[in-house]
Amino acid sequence: MILKFKLIVFICLTWQFVSVYTHDHLLEGIYCGKRNCYEVLGITREATKSEVGKSYRQLAKKFHPDLHRNPEDKKEAEEKFKEIATAYEILRDDEERSDYDYMLDNPQEYYAHYYRYYRRRMAPKVDVRIVLAVTITIISVIQYYSAWSKYETAIKYFMTVPKYRNKALEIAKIVSKENSKGKVKKTKLELKEEQDQIIRRVIEENMDIRGAYAKPIIIDILWVQLIILPYTIAVYIYWYLRWFWKFIILKQPYGEEEKFYLIRKFMRLGENQFDIIDDRVRQSFLDEKLWLKENFLIWKERKDEEAKKALAENNKYKQYRRYVKQHGIGRMTFDDS
Repeated sequence: MILKFKLIVFICLTWQFVSVYTHDHLLEGIYCGKRNCYEVLGITREATKSEVGKSYRQLAKKFHPDLHRNPEDKKEAEEKFKEIATAYEILRDDEERSDYDYMLDNPQEYYAHYYRYYRRRMAPKVDVRIVLAVTITIISVIQYYSAWSKYETAIKYFMTVPKYRNKALEIAKIVSKENSKGKVKKTKLELKEEQDQIIRRVIEENMDIRGAYAKPIIIDILWVQLIILPYTIAVYIYWYLRWFWKFIILKQPYGEEEKFYLIRKFMRLGENQFDIIDDRVRQSFLDEKLWLKENFLIWKERKDEEAKKALAENNKYKQYRRYVKQHGIGRMTFDDS
């Protein structure tokens, strides 16, 4: 009998200790502070989401500040209403409720609870997919307008070059005469504007602008490139498999496209950089068979020597070499003339 009594006392003390310990480890400043969120709403941990909402609505009606006239009662109701609203916000969200339950079950992980709480509070509420989509859209728009700006720069440049402008001007005069037949006479300013428009159109239609300054097309923007990425990868794999089969296994002769690819690879040029090279110059690459490694190395050595010779004959470079010889590299004073 005495043993049973001692056992009951021990269980009661243990339960009281655990209860006090748990409440003492409810952290100030996070969740419901020193109060248990479930107790604030008057529900158990097993309560469903609908039960959480039901309890909140009942308590919100009861403690709404607008229902109290007395200043002291109103102030007390405001504090109670804030507690209820906070508890509801925590328990209605499945992930936050899970974090809160973990804190109740593991009160000893003091710093981890603060980390989880503030990580969720500081994390952006916007869906990452939306942020990514908006970012890609902005990049695509900037990319497209930047390409148009470069194209406009190229067109304006060709409109000022006499070689191209004179040819376009001849066509523009013929078109202007045909357009002016039977119409009201225009002022000099209007005629000039019309002429410039015709010159621009002639250059746009006849000039093959390639490379980085080429006319932009919608397929080049980032959004479209990402959409057709699977197709691009498939084409890339097919191209290399075809190359391996035709030129490595079957040892077939290279076509013009393959020859230019090898030359561009040896020169370490991008596709746009290689495309802007004059057609006659590219034809000379084929004439010298530069797709063969040994021929390319000989050609490169010759070009390097020519570049050095041209540099050595340059007057400014000669002055620089004399200066370096007399004063040394990196040494310059106001007395030097």
